[in-house]
This record gives sequence, C-alpha cells and structure tokens, in this order.
Amino acid sequence: MSEINRIIAHFDLDTFFVSVERLINSQLIGKPVIIGGLSDRGVVSSCSYEARTYGVHSAMPIKMARQLCSDGIYIRGDMEAYSKQSRLVTDIIAEKAPLYEKASIDEHYLDITGMDRFFGSLIWTHELRQRIIKETGLPISFGLSVNKTVSKIATGEAKPNGEKEVAIQDVQNFLNPLSIKKIPMLGPKTYQLLRSMGVLTIKTLSDIPPDMLGHVLGKNGMLIWKKANGIDHTPVHAYWEQKSISTERTYDQDTTDVKDLNRRLITMVEKIAFELRKQEKLTACITVKIRYANFDTHTMQKRLIYTSFDHIMIETAQELFKRLYTRRMRIRLIGVRLSNLIHGTQQLNLFEDTPEQVNLYLAMDRMRKRYGSDAIRRAIGVQKDEGLGISNEVTE
Repeated sequence: MSEINRIIAHFDLDTFFVSVERLINSQLIGKPVIIGGLSDRGVVSSCSYEARTYGVHSAMPIKMARQLCSDGIYIRGDMEAYSKQSRLVTDIIAEKAPLYEKASIDEHYLDITGMDRFFGSLIWTHELRQRIIKETGLPISFGLSVNKTVSKIATGEAKPNGEKEVAIQDVQNFLNPLSIKKIPMLGPKTYQLLRSMGVLTIKTLSDIPPDMLGHVLGKNGMLIWKKANGIDHTPVHAYWEQKSISTERTYDQDTTDVKDLNRRLITMVEKIAFELRKQEKLTACITVKIRYANFDTHTMQKRLIYTSFDHIMIETAQELFKRLYTRRMRIRLIGVRLSNLIHGTQQLNLFEDTPEQVNLYLAMDRMRKRYGSDAIRRAIGVQKDEGLGISNEVTE
C-alpha cells in the first residue's frame, strides 16, 4: 500500500498515571500531582500539567521535584490500577478499529486506511475518542495523518485532551516550524549534537543532504532525515500479532522430580525476563506449559501487572506450575512464555521509596550483557543446567 493512501491515528492518554489517580480521587483535579517513589532517592514517573509549570518532569529525582514544587501532591503509583485502565481503553479500541497496535501502556496506533470510503476518517476517530472519554473518564488526545511519525507528532501538538488532523498536502508545512525535539526516538545526545550544528527546527533538518546526515549520525541519520521529511513506511502491527518471548526444556529422561522442575522453571524465567528487558519491553501475561510422558500437553496462563522483573514472574510461574502438575505423571517438557508485550521500561512501574531493586537489576543485566546470560543466576536455579534456548514466537 502506498504512503499516500494510508490513514494512521495515534491515540495517547494524557498524563495517564495522574489521570487515573484523579479518577480515584477527584480532589486532585487542578492540582500539581507528582507520581513516583516518595523518598529523596525516588524518581518522578509522571506529573500533571500543573506540576510541569514548576519545571517538574518525568525521570527527575523526587528530591529536585520537591525543591521546585514544594506544594505538590506526591503519590506512590499503583501499577495495578493503571494496567486495569489501560486494558479498558484497549478493549474499546479493539471493538471498533480494524487494525490497531498497542505501542505502550498509554499509546495506540490505528490503521484506518480505506475507512474514509464509508465514514469521514476524522469524524470516526473523533467519535472513538469521545467514546473512550465517556466510558473511562480519562482524557485522551489523537493525531491523524499519513503515517506513524506524523500522527504521533500531531498528537503532541493536540495535547492536552485534543485532536489534530494533518492532511498529506499539509505534512511538511506542519512539521517545518517545530523543534527537532518533536521527532520520535530522537534522543538527547542526537539533539545536542544537531543543536551544536545550528539545527533547531525540523525544516533545517529536512534540508540537510541525507548523505551528510548519515555521515554525522551514522546508521540513524537516514531514518531521522526521513522522519524530518514526513516519510515513515512503518506498518501498524496488529496487537494479536505481538511477539511473545518463550523458552522450553525437553528432558532427556522423563521426570517427576518436582524440585528439579522448579529449578528449571526459575532458570527459564530468568533468561526470558532478561531478554524482555534487553528489548525494553514489559509483559502482562505469563503462560506455563507442561507435556507429560504420554505427550498430553497442558498450559495455564495468568495476567500480570505490566512488569519485566524476574521475582514477580518467578512467583507467578511457580504458582501456575503447582496448579498444572496434578497428575504426578512423568514430565518430558516444561516451558514458559511471556505475552501481551508492550514497549516500556520497568522504571515506569516502580513507585517504591528506594531504587535499589531497579539498580540491582541494572547491575545484573550489565554483567549478563558483558559475560553472557548465565553470568549471574539465582542460587536456587543452579544445578546441572545444560543451557536453555530463547525463542521468539508470534502469539497465537
């Protein structure tokens, strides 16, 4: 399908965590709200527009936020509540949209190409937004344009709680005056480098010869140049096609050794959780699979609060295995799969007083990346490990 024929909507829930807290407690409406760890060593996970006027922003140390906004209302987040509200929004979109992708806990892309033959695309998208607001009480904005990049930038311009359509003939005029900061996935280092070159607006960036930009920025140069010129052929990936991460272990000899099976389970979860964090993703569903010696295969799954932490997944996997393994027959295979994946980092769903847990995982992952995935293991999972493969699958 050609670029000119595409119609892509990008929906983004405004200050999502704050908005959910305001659903729970309406007295927070209109006040500066900061969500994150509550100790001085915590960080800001989300903040209201009122808090932003004080200079507070996401990823800022809570200690600095308190100095800037001493009158703010500080709340430790509740990822369970946020996950529930996220699923409600996804369910509404799934019912109406022909093709959608859940890009993160608060973002969705919709490909509504061709629907303009039956409905006005803007009218249809507006009505869907109104339905989400009515049924969830959450403010949400959308951008509507020819591809993911332009629609996402349009959403940013529509906020808070607004709508913006950018027709194909208006794309470059819309992009040109904006700051290069508006380009999705343009990181702080690239921004500083471009700024040092005097490149401040998307117009200036789009006028740079792509070969020159590639020389300065490497392999990302052409991608950034295309985005600055409103070019993005990235498809909307159907949510049910989101890749899962899984691993299985087939025993050389069938076994009933529950202790060993639990050790294998722990090792497998550690490996796929590490893979999940490498891909900067979170999971909302874990499935455990067993196959008996007679080849009968059974699976059981459980929804999770979005996470990438081993200790949360291990506890759930062991619970599922205990419920699955009831026949006390010999087992020939055991497996684990993580699905319902979204892009995100664990920092977003850590609202504890101290960052030790995250720092511990970061330190362990650095060692695994340098020395291999088996460099650090839980002691309980170490015994006669022959190595377990990681496989990426398409969720059925």
